[in-house]
Amino acid sequence: MEGREEIKGSKPSFPLTFWEVTVASTMVIGIFLGLVGVYLTMPASDYSFLKLPRNLEDLQILRDNLESYTSDYTVQVLVGYCAVYIFMQTFMIPGTVFMSLLAGSLFGVFKGVVLVVSTATAGASSCYFLSKLIGRPLVFSLWPDKLSFFQAQVAQRRERLFNYMLFLRLTPTLPNTFINVASPIVDVPYHIFFMATFIGLIPAAYITVRAGIALSELQSLGDLYDFNSIATLFLIGVVSVTPTLMSKTKQ
Repeated sequence: MEGREEIKGSKPSFPLTFWEVTVASTMVIGIFLGLVGVYLTMPASDYSFLKLPRNLEDLQILRDNLESYTSDYTVQVLVGYCAVYIFMQTFMIPGTVFMSLLAGSLFGVFKGVVLVVSTATAGASSCYFLSKLIGRPLVFSLWPDKLSFFQAQVAQRRERLFNYMLFLRLTPTLPNTFINVASPIVDVPYHIFFMATFIGLIPAAYITVRAGIALSELQSLGDLYDFNSIATLFLIGVVSVTPTLMSKTKQ
């Protein structure tokens, strides 16, 4: 309770800084204008296939229909993809893994990874800002134990916080959704959150996007992460947090 009262008492009258408001506003305005442009430039057609995929079958149907538009309306498809991905990340809607697979299937590995990492980071940032504004009661009620643990870990690793946040992004130690909403509550600075998210999502994004190229051969989501893939992610995560562990040993 004391920790909760301390956090609550330190909250400013308006939580977001000027630069955070600027970034959030730019994303909202950009997405809005982009969707208006998509609406005005796409041809009249039956778009009933446009829905959030909930399984691999839905994803394959969506991919088959979007392939015919990707070559002629590349910008529109990209804008629509980005808007959906950011919306899902912002409001913690499950299914972004299907969007990552779709990126690989439609755009290939390199473009797909750039697209997924960029939109995932933007969506995580939006979730960070939203949580900083109104997410405090939600985090306390849904994840009180995880929040106490996270707050203690952040406090202990304040000097090398980037390494710790990078480790969390690279490994499944804490859910990404929780990290997005809890980071502003425990005073993780946005620039550290942003950089750790952008860099830390690259390995997992590569694995998922690469799998999307052979989407028709994918039988289940469990096929995405074999033992070697998981071991590699953990190894990268351990390397990222090694400076923090060494500094604690020296002390």
